[in-house]
Amino acid sequence: MEPTAESQQPRNEVLKASPRMFKSDALDKLSRVHPSVPVIIFVPTIGYLTISGATETGIAPAAGVFAAGWLFWTLTEYWLHRVVFHFDADNAWAHRFHFMIHGVHHDHPNDPMRLVMPPAASIPLASLFLVGFHAALPSGVWMVFAGGFLAGYLVYDMLHFHVHHHKPRTRLGRKLRELHMRHHFQDHDTGFGVSAPFWDSVFGTKPKTRRSS
Repeated sequence: MEPTAESQQPRNEVLKASPRMFKSDALDKLSRVHPSVPVIIFVPTIGYLTISGATETGIAPAAGVFAAGWLFWTLTEYWLHRVVFHFDADNAWAHRFHFMIHGVHHDHPNDPMRLVMPPAASIPLASLFLVGFHAALPSGVWMVFAGGFLAGYLVYDMLHFHVHHHKPRTRLGRKLRELHMRHHFQDHDTGFGVSAPFWDSVFGTKPKTRRSS
C-alpha cells in the first residue's frame, strides 16, 4: 500500500520542526538563520577580496588563483563534513556538541532555519582560514584565493539549501540531491561531498546507487 500525503504529513513535520537548542531566547534565535544571511554577509566580502587581490596579481593569474581557492574549499567541505560534523560522540557533552553543529540537521533536515551555518560560527571559522591564507600566500594572491574559497563556501551553503527545499530541474541538480538524500536516509557514513561529490570517489565514500549496489 502506497503512503498517502496525509500519512506522510506527521513524518514531514517531525523532520521539519527542530527543537530549541538553548534556554536563552536570544541564543536560540541566533541558532536559527534565514538562508539569505550568508549571501548578505559573504557576497560583499568575496567581491572585496577578489577585486583587491586581482589589482595586484592581474586578471589572468587571479582567475587561476580564484579557481584554486574554490577547489580548496571543496576539499575542506568534504573533510569538515566527514571528520568534524560526523565525529564519534562518546559522552554527554560530545553528544550535545555534535547535535548543535550537525546532529540537529540530520534529525530535522527539512527545517529551513537550521540549514545554513549561523554567522556566529561561519564568520569566526572563515576568519581563521583567512588568517592562514594571509600567512601562507603572497600579498594579493591570498586575497583572491580567499575570495575563491569563500565563493565555494557560499555556493555550497546555497546548494545545500536548494537540494533540501526545492526540486532541482537540471540533471546535475537532481543527481546532487539524490546523493545528498542517500547520505541522510541511506548511509550517513558516505556522501560527504555536497557541492563536490567527486571527493567521495577519491576517498572511497561514494554512496551506493541503483547501479553500484
